[in-house]
Amino acid sequence: MAAERHTATAAGEFVLGGDMPVHRLGFGAMRITGPGIWGEPQDRDGALALLRRLIDLEVNFIDTADSYGPNASEELIAEALHPYPPGLVIATKGGLTRPGPGRWEPDCRPERLKRCCDESLLRLKLDAIPLYQLHTPDPKVPFEESVGALAELREKGKVRHVGLSNVGLEHLRRAQDIVPIVSVQNRYSVTARDSEAVLQACAEQGVGFIPWFPLDAGRVAADGLAEIASGPDVTPRQVALAWLLQHSHVTLPIPGTASTQHLDENVAAAGLRLADDELERLDGLAKG
Repeated sequence: MAAERHTATAAGEFVLGGDMPVHRLGFGAMRITGPGIWGEPQDRDGALALLRRLIDLEVNFIDTADSYGPNASEELIAEALHPYPPGLVIATKGGLTRPGPGRWEPDCRPERLKRCCDESLLRLKLDAIPLYQLHTPDPKVPFEESVGALAELREKGKVRHVGLSNVGLEHLRRAQDIVPIVSVQNRYSVTARDSEAVLQACAEQGVGFIPWFPLDAGRVAADGLAEIASGPDVTPRQVALAWLLQHSHVTLPIPGTASTQHLDENVAAAGLRLADDELERLDGLAKG
């Protein structure tokens, strides 16, 4: 295993939807908000500085959602980075409501999703959202109706591409009958692999797979990675991200943080190359 300091370009590139290239190590903007993913960050200036640091590190894929804050994450991204540099891809999501800190409830009625998209466009100061994702299926709303709303948004030019989040194989199949799906965002990490079958389907179809909680909320350090992270300046978190990048050519990890130091460490994982025996050991850590 060898590691050097790199920008996100070292992770390689994936082209979403055949026309939207991104560096494969992105940034998840959930944790730049307040405690419980609620309200403004405790250090607003620090959050803005962290977002601007992304550009220095050549991270050109940022994932957020209207429910992060709610609204605060999208507003901070626009405040820090608009007018956006060329090539920056911002992905956002609609479909979850926030009754309070740490609480999430689905509401994927078509009329609401369309309204959420319009509001995200205003907050992000965009004419079209590069990647708009259904945040979760809603058991109270027929799945085809929710996806149909996103298809309409695409037809109207309000979104460039459509993605899904928190879905299974059957959801993916049904959605693809309605609109081209360019990405799936599910919980996945070296220690949490319930979505392995979905990842494999994405790889076969050339669909981007965006692992959320790619560091398993920090628990990866306790699951056998420390021994592999024995080189100088290599952490278990970096090993976990490197494994995701090497495990499949369609993975787009989006580690999130409110710390600039952790951001730098995460992006440095783009330059980490695991040996075959190390990959094999990590493959055995968990079974989906």
